Amino acid sequence: MSYSVEQRGSTNGPDYRLFFKNADGNYISPFHDIPMYADEGQNIFNVVIEVPRWSNAKMEIDTKDTLNPIKQDVKKGKLRYVANVFPHKGYIWNYGAIPQTWEDPEHKDPDTGCRGDNDPIDVCEIGTKVCSCGELIKVKVLGVLAMIDEGETDWKVIAINVDDPEAKDLNNISDVKRLKPGFLDATVDWFRRYKVPDGKPENRFAFNGEFKDKDFAINTIKATNNFWKALMAQQSNPGELDCKNTTVSPSDSPLHCSKDQAQAVVGKTSPPGPAECIPLSVDKWFYYERK
Repeated sequence: MSYSVEQRGSTNGPDYRLFFKNADGNYISPFHDIPMYADEGQNIFNVVIEVPRWSNAKMEIDTKDTLNPIKQDVKKGKLRYVANVFPHKGYIWNYGAIPQTWEDPEHKDPDTGCRGDNDPIDVCEIGTKVCSCGELIKVKVLGVLAMIDEGETDWKVIAINVDDPEAKDLNNISDVKRLKPGFLDATVDWFRRYKVPDGKPENRFAFNGEFKDKDFAINTIKATNNFWKALMAQQSNPGELDCKNTTVSPSDSPLHCSKDQAQAVVGKTSPPGPAECIPLSVDKWFYYERK
């Protein structure tokens, strides 16, 4: 099935929203309505790209708003950009999330000893192409890193677009170590230090910062899909999450969002406008001595 996106508001502005549509032109939720699998038999997963490689704006699926559009994160009333912590420039991979997954904040992971971060599971896509915000790609999973972010488990799946010319040579995390020397170390370094410019301590990792392999990663993704299924079955506490969907829940469910209701949601947002300027400070380097 094919999907498209519709922009509302102004790029680089607080009113920016990116809504998703299915092949029939009906609005959907990228969190709930896009299937987790692109090909279940081959363990190929769908990934919604939130942040293109080399960019700084912290774009994310808004899990707390109806239809879960992509928007830019806001902190203390200001749009959030990740700093360029030398030698890194913005995000060093295409960064996104796997639909129909959820890291349950009430579940304590037996391996990490920490609860989930209340978001879909994150993906670092390491292929050749720089993707666009809102692009839907199909990936094969290579491994996973277990980051501990402010006491929460925040899995980072390493994957590659199945259409990438390098995909045939990358089948497990060991292949990444062999063919892209230094890349996994740079990934750990990026996640360890990217919040330091905001005055926060370095992030920690389970497994001493070692990446787990493909099979471990796939099992982790499947577990987060089970948590999502429990969420949609109203067996888990959603908290502030918006679980409205157009295809998953039956029409008589309180979680079902009709075509008219979805159109009304989008209609209340700002119309598309000209792009706003990115602050010059976003391009600065941030330096500090590593511990």
